[in-house]
Amino acid sequence: MLTIPTAYAQMGLVSAILWQVFVAVSGSWTSFLLNSIYLDYRKRMNEAGYKRSNHVLQYHELMSVYLGKWGGYLTLAINILALGSLGVVQIIACASDIHILAPGLNKRDWALIFGGASCLTILIPTLHNYRVWSFLGLVATTYTSWFLVGAAVNHGVVHDVQRPSHTSLQNWFLGSSNLLFAYGGHSLSIEVMEGMWRPSTFSWIYPLAVTYTQTLTMPNAITLHQIYGSQLLKNSNSLAVVPASAARDVSIILMIMHQAVAYGLFVTPLYFMWEKAIGTHRKSLWIRLPSRIPVCLFIWFIALLVPFFGPINSVMGAFFTTWASYIIPGIAYIWAFRKKEARDNAPKPPPSFLARSWKLAFAISLFIGSILFVFGFGFGAWASILSLKQNGDTFGAFAACYQCTTPKAAPAPHAG
Repeated sequence: MLTIPTAYAQMGLVSAILWQVFVAVSGSWTSFLLNSIYLDYRKRMNEAGYKRSNHVLQYHELMSVYLGKWGGYLTLAINILALGSLGVVQIIACASDIHILAPGLNKRDWALIFGGASCLTILIPTLHNYRVWSFLGLVATTYTSWFLVGAAVNHGVVHDVQRPSHTSLQNWFLGSSNLLFAYGGHSLSIEVMEGMWRPSTFSWIYPLAVTYTQTLTMPNAITLHQIYGSQLLKNSNSLAVVPASAARDVSIILMIMHQAVAYGLFVTPLYFMWEKAIGTHRKSLWIRLPSRIPVCLFIWFIALLVPFFGPINSVMGAFFTTWASYIIPGIAYIWAFRKKEARDNAPKPPPSFLARSWKLAFAISLFIGSILFVFGFGFGAWASILSLKQNGDTFGAFAACYQCTTPKAAPAPHAG
């Protein structure tokens, strides 16, 4: 959320709004596809007499049922990278936020602190344990979004503000990949459905959540773009742009708490994957939970290695979110229901606004996947890798303070 105003500055106001609406609608559609596949799988298992156990079904396991062994392997690889990167971003974001509030330590030092603290999430067994805490994200994002609007309006338009339609082709695709990342949380959708008492409701709860997110992110992105313009290109964290105040400090604290919870939500599926790989997933908790330590240590290391808040989001959006959230669900849905028998027995047919037409459902899935393969994975990957290289050349690995504001030196005393 905090990087979306920068995406608007990179893309230009009109194209950013249109692209954001497109990816939000596309994400809602592919969440419906995943829910349909999941419910079909559960129906099959129930009819076969399969009894639920403490085994948590995951995205790649579901895809291996419908896309075969290699489809499952591909999804597993993408999901590991996607969820791991999401964990990395939460550590970087916490360090970026707290540095605004307490600049006495540089961002790398704060990342060391938050990375260590994030390892406490190994003690939380399943996603069931996050359901209450997830409401904290709702409070934090709602408060922060409207605070940013109010703070920007109260500040007024900056002198000589510039609002270019877009800054460069590379920046346009960086911004578009950033927006893809913002609306692509599908990597843990299956685990979320596993944690729901009524998973069939996921297909309408997700679009409602996206709609609410639009009412938060779009007003603050538009407002900040109009007030600060191209100044947003200098810092990817919106909280670093607005003036200091007690209200801003509250926002920072709330966002840090939200990002800490988000870290656990994104990384817990990785813990499950690791447990299954080393054979501890069905062991007792005193064996299972400590076995997760290597996962959080590796994520911590990567957050220190490439602390580029903003560019790293675009890399994730282009490479991982595009596939996990938009392309793979469409492919799996078409393949799962390609036969008439499967369509006739589907527990969730296409929506009524499509007149229950499978052909239209397949066509929409192909359209979304094709557009995002070209613009998200193709051009987005080019722009994000180029940006990552440029930042690496400028700041180096393990950068101490990416995009930190250096205080101006005091003027020398006048001689004589």
